[in-house]
Order: sequence, then C-alpha cells, then structure tokens
Amino acid sequence: MKAYVFPGQGSQKPGMGQALYNEVSESRALFKKANKILNFNITELMFEGTDEDLLQTKVTQPAIFIHSAILALTSKTFAPDVCAGHSLGEFSALVASNAISFEDGLKLVSIRANAMQKACQDTNGTMAAILGLSDEIIESSCSEIDGVVKPANYNCPGQLVISGEIKSVEKACEILKEKGARRALILPVSGAFHSELMNSAVNDLKKGIEETDFIKPSCPIYQNFTGYPEEEPAKIKTNLLKQLTGAVLWNQTINKMIDDGVKEFYEVGPGNTLQGLIRKTNREVIVDRI
Repeated sequence: MKAYVFPGQGSQKPGMGQALYNEVSESRALFKKANKILNFNITELMFEGTDEDLLQTKVTQPAIFIHSAILALTSKTFAPDVCAGHSLGEFSALVASNAISFEDGLKLVSIRANAMQKACQDTNGTMAAILGLSDEIIESSCSEIDGVVKPANYNCPGQLVISGEIKSVEKACEILKEKGARRALILPVSGAFHSELMNSAVNDLKKGIEETDFIKPSCPIYQNFTGYPEEEPAKIKTNLLKQLTGAVLWNQTINKMIDDGVKEFYEVGPGNTLQGLIRKTNREVIVDRI
C-alpha cells in the first residue's frame, strides 16, 4: 500500500512552487485562481519572497497548501491508497483525495490562517521541541505545571513539540532538561498552535467548515486528531475542527498506517520534513517524494 502525506507549517521556503509553475502547464491556472481567491498575489510571495515574507501565518499556510495541493492535482503519478497531512497538511490531503474542492480548501485554509494569526496576537503563547525523552515523561511533566502547556505535535519517537503560555513552556523546558531531555528548544513560531490558546479561532473555522461541501474521499484519510482512517464526511469535519486545539498524533498515525499495511510513503509539498520523521519512526518502509 502507498500513502501520500502532506506537510504543514514550517516546510515553506523561498521559491516554493516556481518550478511547478514553470514546468507543469496545467498548474498555472490553479496558481492564478489562488491569487483571485485570496485577493492578493500570493504566488509572487511564494516565487520571489524572502524567508521573512513567508513567516506570517496568513501567508505561510495558504502557500504550503497551494504548493502541495497543486502538486497532487497535476501529478501523473499520484495514486494513493491512503492519505494524511500534518496539521495544515490535512487540508491538502482532503483536496488531493477529492473530499473538498481546491477552491473550498484554499478558502478554509485562509480562514484558519487568519483566525490563528489573530489568536496568536491576542495571546502570549509559544512552542518548544523536546528531544530525547519519552512521551509519558513529557506528558506527566506538563500536567504538573501551572498555566497552559501541553503536548501539541507527536512527531516521531523521541521528538515531541509542546505548546502553551510562554512562561509555562519555558518552565516545562527547564524541568524536562533536568529529566534528561537531549534538547528543549523554544521554536520561532508566532503562537501556541494546537492548544487552548487557539480557542478564539474555533468559531471562524467551524463556520467555514459548516458552509463547505464535503464528500466521501477517494481513499481513507488518516486524521491528526485520532490517528485513525476516516471516510465519513461528518466525522472528517468534526476531527478537522478538533485538530485546531488538539494534538497532532503524527507518530501514532504513521504507526497505524504501517500496521494497516502501508509500505511506501510519498511526501507531497515543499521540503522533506515528513520524510525525515517517517524514517525516524520506521526505517524499513520506503520513503520518497513526488
């Protein structure tokens, strides 16, 4: 079985999508459509922008989505048995598997990105990568700290990202270093994604999801919130909303896919972040990109 996986925020890079636009004629109409939907020239930022230009959540998320979704939609080799996406990447996976249209997917991503950026501005949050400790130690340590701090991204064995209020995340980093973490590194992000500090963004995204037509995807989608495959549109919508404030169970998702018979993983989008995480999870599976 083949799984196609779609990256999330952090995989952006200057020049992203330029080669796709130049080399695949079918992609150009979709890039131009993206500019019209967003009402600004995001392709110019993708192709010619700097690292700094691509750091704003309201730009980063649509840019990664656009690149990944168009890559899948115009690929001659895209033939998934199952799909999954890391955080934002779940929207790309839903478009690639025909559960929602490219236009609706981009509109939802834009709603999500703008709502998250506002939540970041209204709260005092951050995230930190914890390396070299078990999930259980990190979970129990976070539960004992005052304020908001919780596991947010279960990326691979020995790599878990925590999220919450700045003081609480900093305290967690101190404690986890004392408990033997190889690294406890505050990340250069604008807020506490996948935590309750994103609560103010829920209503906007909920309204957008409710107004969007979802159909049964062409293959099962393994969702971040549960780590399990889903095909029922109503459940997909529920899990997609819960993902905004819930943890991304990526390590659990990859292991479940492998248990279900997946032997090949292909990353669809800029960079190779997910390829690295999957290799750290299981070195026996085939890992590549489109």
